[in-house]
Amino acid sequence: MLVLVAPGQGAQTPGFLTDWLALPGAADRVAAWSDAIGLDLARFGTKADADEIRDTSVAQPLLVAAGILSAAALGDISGIAPGAVAGHSVGEITAAVFAGVLDDTAALSLVRRRGLAMAEAAAVTETGMSALLGGDPEVSVAHLERLGLTPANVNGAGQIVAAGTMEQLAALTEDKPEGVRKVVPLKVAGAFHTHHMAPAVDKLAEAAKTLTPADPKVTYVSNKDGQAVASGTEVLDRLVGQVANPVRWDLCMETFKELGVTAIIEVCPGGTLTGLAKRALPGVQTLALKTPDNLDAARELVAEHTQA
Repeated sequence: MLVLVAPGQGAQTPGFLTDWLALPGAADRVAAWSDAIGLDLARFGTKADADEIRDTSVAQPLLVAAGILSAAALGDISGIAPGAVAGHSVGEITAAVFAGVLDDTAALSLVRRRGLAMAEAAAVTETGMSALLGGDPEVSVAHLERLGLTPANVNGAGQIVAAGTMEQLAALTEDKPEGVRKVVPLKVAGAFHTHHMAPAVDKLAEAAKTLTPADPKVTYVSNKDGQAVASGTEVLDRLVGQVANPVRWDLCMETFKELGVTAIIEVCPGGTLTGLAKRALPGVQTLALKTPDNLDAARELVAEHTQA
């Protein structure tokens, strides 16, 4: 069984959209999205530097656009026929498009509002996120809580991402949990999936009221608890609430395993989630769509692992 996944914020790198825009029709499609949301996605995806695309209000729509564009280059979702879809953090909105819950314009409109609301919430206090490499999750979570930090992403494969104020993160660097090899700051502009994002929830809820979600056409696995969600309304409700609650990617991967996953394809800018899967789901084939050069191999994987 094939699972199609979409990465979250921090996966973006300068120029990562350049090769994708050279594909037939891609530039026109991105231009239409840019007009719809008032953001020059092509410029940010090709010419902007790392600081510009670190801006939450830019990074989030850029990632969703890249995910949709790369999946479309792979093939129509009905032809890809994944057994399940999921996304990490903002990648959940990309996955909602794959599942048919939202169309691409609605998704980009929602993620634009999400990015702006979260950027505004992040501006109230200087906050950030750092990944913990190694260590026992239970020990690490208890340690983080003692420092006043939130385990905002529990990613599986031994990886936890801490979120909080910059002072709290600095204290973490000096006082790592037992067994943690390294604390790595992430390329994000706030403490996402924590109480610091609470002001963004109400604004996102207002934006969501303007949308009419459809029920998922394929299994949609939620970050909230790793459960499959069958209602489009519930998917949208979870997308709203998730900005201020931890991402449980570990539980998503457990669900993939229970569903019988045999292959995972991660859409552009892929690499993070397939890396986690290699460690947490041994024996499962993985492929990251980093550039269009990966498309042929991805199509072969689709043909081998899609359901009849």
